[in-house]
Amino acid sequence: MVNGIHEKLVAASIEDVWDFVSVLDHWAPLVPGYLDHKIISDEVSDWKFKIDTGFMKRKIHAKVVIKEWVKPTRVTFTLTGLNEKFSGDGSFEAASFSGSKTIVKGRLSINSYSSIAKMLAPIVEKTVPDITIELTNNVVHEIEKRYSARREGR
Repeated sequence: MVNGIHEKLVAASIEDVWDFVSVLDHWAPLVPGYLDHKIISDEVSDWKFKIDTGFMKRKIHAKVVIKEWVKPTRVTFTLTGLNEKFSGDGSFEAASFSGSKTIVKGRLSINSYSSIAKMLAPIVEKTVPDITIELTNNVVHEIEKRYSARREGR
């Protein structure tokens, strides 16, 4: 299993962070390579995105299942490949740093079990941490953009 983890300080309260990450429609489009997503229920959604590893481009279709919503500190989920053989899990966690700042931690773990998994292992080992960093940074940027504008009365 390949793991990625990234922490970042966001200029927003823990309540603002929760307000954002508790709605899949807010952060699904921030996944690197995002193509589309469809909400099936409060816990289940289908996501489509593309992975570009330089020499290989793949469209990925995955089922995402929310395992827990723990207000205001954590969202955990699992992923299952629908067109590729992989599974995984991830989370967003928030910890209050001060009243107006929060530490956001994104985590992603992927296990590929396709027939070419061993050949692709070096690519997956680089891609998963990169996706985790980019997604966490995208979420933090969007939270700051959305909630700092609200605080400033725009």
